[in-house]
Amino acid sequence: MTRASEDQYQLSVRCLAEERAGLRRRIRKVEQRLAVACGQKRGRVRGYADQAERWQKQQHQRKIRARLAVVERQIDQGRPSVTVGGHRLAGVRHRLAEAGLTEGDWRKRWTASRLFLTADGESGASHGNYTITVDPMDGSVTLVLPEPLRHLANAPRGRYRLACTVTFHHRRPEWLDRVSANRAVRYDIAYDSARDRWYLDASWSADITAPPAPEEIWAPGVTLLAVDLNADHLAAIVLDAHGNPIGEPHTIPLELTGPATTRDGRLRAAITRLIALARSDGCAAIVVENPGFADARWTGRETMGRGRRGKAFRRTVAGIPTARFRERLRGMAHHQGLVVIAVDPAYTSVWGERYWKSPLQQQTKTTVTRHHGASVAIGRRGLGHRIRRRPGVTAPDQRIEQRRATGQAASPSGPRGTTSPPRTAGTPHRGGKTRPRRSDQLVLFPDLEDRSRGHPAPTGSDYSESTEMHGPTPIRTVKTASLPSS
Repeated sequence: MTRASEDQYQLSVRCLAEERAGLRRRIRKVEQRLAVACGQKRGRVRGYADQAERWQKQQHQRKIRARLAVVERQIDQGRPSVTVGGHRLAGVRHRLAEAGLTEGDWRKRWTASRLFLTADGESGASHGNYTITVDPMDGSVTLVLPEPLRHLANAPRGRYRLACTVTFHHRRPEWLDRVSANRAVRYDIAYDSARDRWYLDASWSADITAPPAPEEIWAPGVTLLAVDLNADHLAAIVLDAHGNPIGEPHTIPLELTGPATTRDGRLRAAITRLIALARSDGCAAIVVENPGFADARWTGRETMGRGRRGKAFRRTVAGIPTARFRERLRGMAHHQGLVVIAVDPAYTSVWGERYWKSPLQQQTKTTVTRHHGASVAIGRRGLGHRIRRRPGVTAPDQRIEQRRATGQAASPSGPRGTTSPPRTAGTPHRGGKTRPRRSDQLVLFPDLEDRSRGHPAPTGSDYSESTEMHGPTPIRTVKTASLPSS
């Protein structure tokens, strides 16, 4: 009980710190726009449209400052607002008629939400937990009683054996493996007032494994699955080690409507299809983008646009479960032996549509969208390659395709041949330049780009990109078994 209270206190303190940072960002953004006259623009900061909107923002700024003062005072005093049982359920007490509850029903829910019994496991103890022990043979549950209640013990060593037994149906083999090896298992006993039943939950931390090195993921012959997350679907495509698309592009619907549990279930179903696709194609990792909408959500329309288009864009951004998708994918992929790579999302949609949408449409009969092109851009960035395609690759000839298809991921080559005749030493220089350009030098096969554009061909990569790899983290698995009411 002391540990649970301390965890709740630390969580509330962290939430207050996050709220203070968000309020300061909002105040700073409004102050920047208030410093500019109405209808004018100073640098990249635009003033408000008229005096009416400016006055509304000034009033809103006063409210934000008042809330910031309250938050800072709570942080300085070290007294965050903590309600054991939940603020939402506490607020229902004042509107029982709207919630369709009586005072007695609300009291049962309130008592059940504040009543809990938890025991962390310890490796080496009998069946992984000494305080609350579940026998894997018959499902009996025994608890260690505190010293004032030892006279109620009905089992040896001051323990109390429950009259009922429990059975785990979800992931029972994994639970049996842990308790048989005396590895730590945590148990939580809770009461559900709506069903009038007691429940026993078992949970443990997944084994921590070291993430593979980038050289192992980018090894020759390894394929990756690149995914572009959108508001209503997932666009995915398989890439080889050279960054070339393999097979048909895939579209997985993602309908996130309804209650929170329904949305979470649909998100898990989409991730399950994604992992199944990666396993069927023999992929070693899944590459996703890591968009950061936290600051944009805090500042709202100050950053994400105004008017009808800005409102539609903000609604779309708010509906994309970026953090939840990333965490669910990382946990579910870890159990399937897959690695999740998160990359910078900058310009993936723009460059994917410009350089990869048309080539993908030419090699497949499936309708290709800009999101499929963005998935190719994401995958190439995860492999460490450039997103933009080299001109002339891949050629339509099959022999040239086999010889030069992998050149899309390599560095630009040197001068290449053309159908134009080579220059001779007697060709005069055109113009009044005192220094000949590189294309005027005698070469056996002049560069096509130098002859037509008059500038040196690129000799190296003109664009650098960085990738960020996220290794697997411990995943908490929850098991639930029901106990009959006493």
